[in-house]
Amino acid sequence: MNEIHIIIPVKDSIDSAEETLRAIAGSNISIEHTVTVYNDNSTPENTERLTALCKSLDISIVNLSELTSHPSPNYLFVLRRCQKQCLAHNAGLLIVESDVTVRPDTLQGLVDGALERPDCGIAASVTVDDNGKVNYPYGYAARWSGVVDSKKHCSFCCSLLTPALLNVFDFDALNPEKNWFDVAISHKSLKAGLHNYLFTTLPVTHHPHSSRPWKLLKYKNPLLYYLKKHTKGLDKI
Repeated sequence: MNEIHIIIPVKDSIDSAEETLRAIAGSNISIEHTVTVYNDNSTPENTERLTALCKSLDISIVNLSELTSHPSPNYLFVLRRCQKQCLAHNAGLLIVESDVTVRPDTLQGLVDGALERPDCGIAASVTVDDNGKVNYPYGYAARWSGVVDSKKHCSFCCSLLTPALLNVFDFDALNPEKNWFDVAISHKSLKAGLHNYLFTTLPVTHHPHSSRPWKLLKYKNPLLYYLKKHTKGLDKI
């Protein structure tokens, strides 16, 4: 792994995204890296705010509306594009969601952890709330400690996909009818004989679904959430 490409998909929720971006900009990263925001059809007002923020932090921004007419979410488009770029540079792909705040040592810590483990497909940070309690989507890991070789899927809240994984599984094979791909890619990593490591030692603060608040219905009104999910074809994993 010669370098890493850090990407932050953003859909509105600019206040949360600003916290994410400022934390990344303040990170201690020794490996060669690039940082790119993928603006997924945010409103014109939020696009303007996001563009100004990225400029102030010297972060690149890609407006997906200029590259594809596909409606948000465009995670698959981004993953396919980034895989090709990473393969061309022997780079790892480090995804940080816009509702996550990393700590100064998080990103380099994931890189170091992956490099120490040649069989690593995914190196992921556990997520915690503002009080440091493990939260969604890693509730199952609340009793885990250290670095865990996990057979469960790793969320892409803050995850490094290594060149080992990017070289063995072509994202063009992912199902275009889905919206999210962390489960599918986690399973493909394991199927390829790689290991997915969850770092409870590198927690990140997560405010779930800041960019898609309708998903909070899953906890407040599960019946309405699943009704929307299935009748409108939303949130397909």
